[in-house]
Formats: sequence, C-alpha cells, structure tokens
Amino acid sequence: MLSLKSSMRTTSMMTSSVMSCSPASMSMIRSRVRVPQRAGLTTTKNFSLKSRHVSLARASASPVSAEASAPPASATSEEAESKPERRKRMLSGVQPTGDLHLGNYFGAIRNWVTFQENFDAFFCVVDLHAITVQPHDPKLLRDSTLSSAAMYLASGIDPARSNVFVQSHVRAHSELTWLLNCVTPLGWLQRMIQFKEKAVKQGEDVGVGLLDYPVLMAADILLYQADLVPVGEDQRQHLELTRDIAGRVNDKYGGKKWKKRGGRGGRVFRVPEAYIPPAGARVMSMTDGKKKMSKSDPAEGSRINLLDPPDVIANKVKRCKTDAFDGLEYGNDERPEANNLLSIYELATGLERDAVLAEVGSCRWGEFKPRLAEAVVEHLRPIQERYHDVRSDDGELERILARGAEAAAEVANATVDDCRDALGFAPGKRL
Repeated sequence: MLSLKSSMRTTSMMTSSVMSCSPASMSMIRSRVRVPQRAGLTTTKNFSLKSRHVSLARASASPVSAEASAPPASATSEEAESKPERRKRMLSGVQPTGDLHLGNYFGAIRNWVTFQENFDAFFCVVDLHAITVQPHDPKLLRDSTLSSAAMYLASGIDPARSNVFVQSHVRAHSELTWLLNCVTPLGWLQRMIQFKEKAVKQGEDVGVGLLDYPVLMAADILLYQADLVPVGEDQRQHLELTRDIAGRVNDKYGGKKWKKRGGRGGRVFRVPEAYIPPAGARVMSMTDGKKKMSKSDPAEGSRINLLDPPDVIANKVKRCKTDAFDGLEYGNDERPEANNLLSIYELATGLERDAVLAEVGSCRWGEFKPRLAEAVVEHLRPIQERYHDVRSDDGELERILARGAEAAAEVANATVDDCRDALGFAPGKRL
C-alpha cells in the first residue's frame, strides 16, 4: 500500500543561462488544451440505437433459404471479389470500483474513442470482476456501474457505433467461465502474479473469485471472438492465459474432432492479440512516480478523478510529490515524478514532447504546477459537463445499456452454443 508522503522540496534558483517560465503564458493554456470535440458530445436523446445495425448484423445476417440467397452464376465471382472483409473486433472494459481517474481515461477510455472508428467494438462495465475482492458495498457497486457507463459516453464512446453494456447483463459471461474453469489447469491460475500479491494482503480471507477471475477475463474476451484486446503491462499475463485457454479448447475439442462428432468443425475460439497502449499514456501516482495511478490506493491525493472539481484538482497537483532538481525533463530515471507530471501535461494539452519542453522545460515546480492544474481542469471540463448531461436521464442510459447488452448477447450466446457443442453437451431448449 502506498502512504501519502509530503515530499515537496524547494528547488534551487535557475541559472541565468536558462530561460524562466513566463507567467503571461498562463492565459494561453485554456485555448491550447486539447479537449474532446463538442461535435462528438451530443445530447442524450441523440444516443438512440433504434436505427442502428448491431455488430452481429454486420457479421452474420439472418439465415435465408439457399434458393433466395443464391446469386446469378455470372455475378458470383464479381460479388466475391467485392465482398467486404470482416472488421476486426476489439473488446475492453473497466471495473466499476471507485471513481475513474486520469489513468483509466488516458490509458484506456480515450483510446477506445479512436478504436470505434476502425473496429467492431465491444465496451463493457465489468461489474462481475468488481466483487472478486470481498467484502464489497452493494449500493456502491450499483451506483458505480451507472457512473462508469455514463463516463464512457461522456468521453466520446458512441453507442451507435459501439456495443456498450454491463458485463453481468449478458449471462453468457458466467456460463462460459464455468466451461473454461473445467478445462483450465489449476497450476496456470496459481502462477498469476496479481493473485499472489493480493492473496498475501488478504490472507485466509482470500476468495476463490480472486484466483478464478483470470478465467472470467478469458471468457469476456473469447465470447466476442475478439481479435485485439487493449491491455496494460500488468494485464499482459492474463491475456497470455486467455490465449493458452483458447488454444487448449481448440486443440482438445475443436477442428476435425468436432467435425467428426457432427459439429461445424474448425476452431472454437479466435486466439486474441494484445494491443499495448503507448508508453506515454500510462499515468503514474501523484504521490509516487514509480507506481501506477490506482483506484485501490488508500491515499486520495495519489490520483486525479475524472469528476474532481477544479479546486480539488488544483490542490492535488499543488501537493503532489516532486523533486529538488532544476528544470523539468523526460526520461531521467532519478526523476520519475518529473516524467509523470510532464506526461500528464503532454496528454492534457495534446502537445508533442519537444513542444512541452520548449514551453515548460525551464519552469520551476512552483511555476509549473498551476499550469498543469489548469491544463487538466480544461481537458476534463467538457467531459464533466457531458457526464452530468447523461446522468440527468438515467432511464435513457439504462435503455442504451439494455440495447448494448442485447446486441452483445447475440454474439456471446452463439459462442457459448459452439463451445457447448464442441464439449459434447446435448442440444436442447435453453431456459
């Protein structure tokens, strides 16, 4: 656990050969900060999905008779050449535990906005993962689930182009987890680093869910036959486990073996690849530049939450850990806090690194911190406004999530049906 330390020190005076930070440029920050385009932040009523074609419809249209669907012989080769390729599919999600912070936003959610342009995207609030550490607060879980979903939309996720839903609203997640549990060796789970670390903290109270949640994560991914999964380095081991589980099922139960049993044959699951976000998008703690910003950190000052008001943001930046060096720089291992705070400024303003250094590299901490606070406030302002707009009509938000879950369930249920068939379960009506 991190402890909140007051490590601020007075920096030495700048030498005369280094240009000082100009106070007059403070007024320029508001106009230079890169914030989400207002064109993408439409009103809640514009989020209706009644006319959208869901991802499943794009991937596999409803069955029709062979006679009705057969094209003229002369057109067959021409249409085959013009048939569009399957869009690559991507899945990601964030736990609704605590408030979303800058690390969640810059490291994940902001990237999703660009993904939805080029991928068949599934973004879920992974509430089943939120109860792996016990005890949990049921009321807080319910509130945080809606809050997280609203923040997805506020950040620019468009439910007309992406499937936005709550994990537990699609029952296939739980069913596939059990099926995968039965084919996953216990030793694979016991090697997971995060389980070892968290189990030590919880002692005898550690639950089975904490050991098993990598299998739930695998089910989340494999249900949607995802090609790519955005993960941080700390989740890379879990994605490798997902790939191992998919390969194990495909080898033991798929292919010709499945075909001989009367199934469709081929692979049961698509084996996903990792998408690692740019290193600059990894936001570290405000109290320790060597540790990732985290919702579980007991020190509230270690993170900037997306819904923090301007005065709270300014106070957290003012009190954050710095060092005693002159000037600001990237890439110095002895100055992790300088690297982190410059990276946050870079992400909030949208400036390139060279431009950041040209603008603030000569600043002393006392000069830089107000500029950093202002940049973060201005970047988050339209997101906070949009969030409150979405939450003003929770009924519409719930309808958006219901439509997203319905679309997701069509894909997920088809995957579970294939897995059940490959494993040898008898066909029958599902109740």
